Amino acid sequence: MQITTKPRRIKPAHLMCGQPIWGLAGVLSCSYLAYLSWGHVRQGDFDWAHDAWSIVTYAVWVLLMLGLLTETRCWRERAFFALVLANFSMGLALVIWRMAPVGAVREVRLVSAWLWAIAALVSVVIAVSPSGSRRSTQ
Repeated sequence: MQITTKPRRIKPAHLMCGQPIWGLAGVLSCSYLAYLSWGHVRQGDFDWAHDAWSIVTYAVWVLLMLGLLTETRCWRERAFFALVLANFSMGLALVIWRMAPVGAVREVRLVSAWLWAIAALVSVVIAVSPSGSRRSTQ
């Protein structure tokens, strides 16, 4: 009887680094989301959707970011996915929390704007950094 084993799956060190298109996509999308979040604060718009589709959408994004965090060993990409995860987690909390005070929603919107802006900066680093560097895998 012959026993065969599957070869062990090796996780890639980089999902985004070394491919400028992903860094550029991150910069554009995170910059836009930072702009939207700041615009809501500036206009005093603190309404939040509480429907089932919004809950499912935020939950899917949270799960996706958790999965992507486990798929990379690069600190830049982990930082990016962690920032995006934090934003979507806050969004999920507000979607579920129907009776959130306006002050809490305002603070979450402010924090979200800053986190999106920082994620955009991390995306710039990802866009210009090479993927083959040994230092980036830890």
